[in-house]
Amino acid sequence: MKPANLGARIGAAFSLKRSFTRDDSGATAVEFALIVPFLLMLCVGTFQFGITINNYLELTDGVRAGGRQFAISRSSATPYSTSVAQVKSSAANLTAANVTVTTKINGTACASDATCSTALNAAAGGTATTIATYPCNLTVMGVNFAPSCTLTSTTSDMIE
Repeated sequence: MKPANLGARIGAAFSLKRSFTRDDSGATAVEFALIVPFLLMLCVGTFQFGITINNYLELTDGVRAGGRQFAISRSSATPYSTSVAQVKSSAANLTAANVTVTTKINGTACASDATCSTALNAAAGGTATTIATYPCNLTVMGVNFAPSCTLTSTTSDMIE
């Protein structure tokens, strides 16, 4: 016994198969899912790089202010500590404990108020240099693009 409209049913099944193979309504969602991680990484990377540039600008401003303070501190009893405090206070958005400050007079490092005061008094017209470093973080979505990233800023002024 032959079922009624067997040919119509077979034709409908092939037609249904053809419509599934040609259906591309989910292709956009699949493409979006493949591209989103790269776009997200690009956006987060841009944001992280912007933060790093801002930290560098803060550090540079702090070094400028601290270096100027150091260069005019010839008559001060605390030139080193005053200059370091000026660097850290001028770079207010940076973590002060992570800012490392080095001072030099005519190329010779001084790391205490007593040695800096003596050297400054003997070096009028010489060069006072202030150097500061600050660690940075360029990790984006678990990928560290610069494992040993350190921001450095230097300024030199004439000792007054």
